[in-house]
Amino acid sequence: MKNDDKPSPSRELGAKVIHAALSILRDNGKEMPLRGLRAKIEETVKLDSWALERHEKSGYARWESFLHFYSIECQKAGYLVKKKGIWYLTPEGEEALKFGPEELLRRAGEAYDRWREEHISGREEEKIDERTASPTVSYDDIEQRAIEGIQQHINLKNAYEFQDLAAALLRGMGYYTPFVAPRGKDGGVDIVAYRDPLGTESPRIQVQIKHRGSAASVQEVRQLMGLLQKDGDVGVFISTGGFTPDARNAARSSHVHVELVDLDRFIGLWLQFYDRLKDEDKSLLPLRPIYFLAQPE
Repeated sequence: MKNDDKPSPSRELGAKVIHAALSILRDNGKEMPLRGLRAKIEETVKLDSWALERHEKSGYARWESFLHFYSIECQKAGYLVKKKGIWYLTPEGEEALKFGPEELLRRAGEAYDRWREEHISGREEEKIDERTASPTVSYDDIEQRAIEGIQQHINLKNAYEFQDLAAALLRGMGYYTPFVAPRGKDGGVDIVAYRDPLGTESPRIQVQIKHRGSAASVQEVRQLMGLLQKDGDVGVFISTGGFTPDARNAARSSHVHVELVDLDRFIGLWLQFYDRLKDEDKSLLPLRPIYFLAQPE
């Protein structure tokens, strides 16, 4: 490459953090909350003082701004999907990793240009200022901050309060919850949920809850499996600390149906079914919508 063709420092940084982000997603099950992805990038990518410099208005480091900006190109190229604060790597994105940082970003940029010509031809495109790297705070950033606030609120609840929250979610999803374990109960099922008041319709759901910082183990998941004795029984294991890889593998390979719900999935379901909750259940974790101008797809 000639010196004249050398990428600008901004684009070089953008290529580096985008390639790192896709690589981290590939190595971590092809999905990750944005907050965790950012932390991994800081751990694995060598960032100089210029990349770490924070913009006064947004509060984000320069590299974070570039990560957001160039991730839009990757979305339009089909390399990434973003949903409820979680980034997902697509098969196309995994394939694009073999091109290396600069070529990956070049191809993503070409795909974005094609998309723009088809959808917003004639409109002025917002451009990044490569000297200051100071784009405004994005919808993704606001959404992530909101989710982090919800996570903190949930983490402050005690085990019984979170159990009530889980029962409220199930009711919002259309289930009856005739049994919610009383305080002091140790072991066994924490919630039983039915599709009808008498429990005559499938599925009949037995819920195990672990509200703590550590991941649920394979032994704990298997304990729930052992309680699913009747046809039509479904197990739901809710763990705010997530699950060990062995626990996830056990659930996937089990002959009985067990759904694993970590904190991110729980919040996603709460957001999805919030409007269907009764007011008294909403009050356990009240939300308020904020509206943004939708960008063309």
